[in-house]
Amino acid sequence: MQQETPKPHKRRVRYKGKYPKKFEEKYKELNPEKYQDTVEHVIRKGNTPAGMHISIMVKEILDFLKIQPGETGFDATLGYGGHTKAMMECLHGEGHMYATDVDPEESAKTKKRLEEQGFGERILTIKLQNFCTIDEIAKEAEGFDFILADLGVSSMQIDNPKRGFSFRADGPLDLRLNQQKGISAAERLDQISREELAGMLYENSDEPYCEEIAKAITDEIRKGNRIDSTTKLRTVIENTLDFLPEKEKKDTIRKTCQRVFQALRIDVNQEFEVLYEFMEKLPDALKPGGRVAILTFHSGEDKLVKKALKAGYKAGIYSDYAKDVIRPSMQECAQNGRARSTKMRWAVKAE
Repeated sequence: MQQETPKPHKRRVRYKGKYPKKFEEKYKELNPEKYQDTVEHVIRKGNTPAGMHISIMVKEILDFLKIQPGETGFDATLGYGGHTKAMMECLHGEGHMYATDVDPEESAKTKKRLEEQGFGERILTIKLQNFCTIDEIAKEAEGFDFILADLGVSSMQIDNPKRGFSFRADGPLDLRLNQQKGISAAERLDQISREELAGMLYENSDEPYCEEIAKAITDEIRKGNRIDSTTKLRTVIENTLDFLPEKEKKDTIRKTCQRVFQALRIDVNQEFEVLYEFMEKLPDALKPGGRVAILTFHSGEDKLVKKALKAGYKAGIYSDYAKDVIRPSMQECAQNGRARSTKMRWAVKAE
């Protein structure tokens, strides 16, 4: 059948596969139960459907944790609940899972979703608090047989422009995991010095242009131009790196935006401080023979985790630990681009 040639004024403008819809308007992806075909199509393309999060390295985690019915476990970062659900399925209705999350909005959605799938309070206790309070929860649970800490930010948070995690969409420059506590990234930039900002960008994300970007940001704010949106921050970065050769400019700007947003997110959520406290309390939270798996997503996290596990092993706290990282399979990375930077480390508590 001959196709009708569209009239010029009716022609649709292509946006490289991404149409300029608001987050709330992507209704098919935000209702995965109703629009399963759409969701599966997005996943097959190697993307994460809006409002969803695809759990990373589930098989590798379960293979290591060796969860048995009747055990007690802890998911340090509940998120979308994919890892939590997979671990609870291994319990076969016997035992209990504890999980924490600091995001009141997403944790409430996940709790409802898991309850509808049959994982209610009888087998799952969700606490709206930071995972560095693991000592309090372990005391209540009388220790854990297995623990998972997925240190990545959930896709639901990244994709929602209102949260300000991504430079790809316009939104308030917030970046807080819990928007009810602390100060936003915009407020942080209001008060930071050039030297402190350059140090933050280097320490939190190894940003090679940390000095140039810190100067540009603080100069802009000093002029009275507040950087309170993701677009404004991206524009400052683009203008700062305008001197780069055209052939490398686009890719360098994209990577620099990723690193700058990452550095700010780590700072406003005090992620390194929280992780350091968690790693200190971790050994006492594990039962003898207990296992812990930790997923990291950038070098700063990985170095901290590696150092803590190695020190625990040398001190006789852990009977074994990961000398080398475990990476996602090539197939998983192809299906989920956000898995590419993942590293898994593990340890076993001494008997």
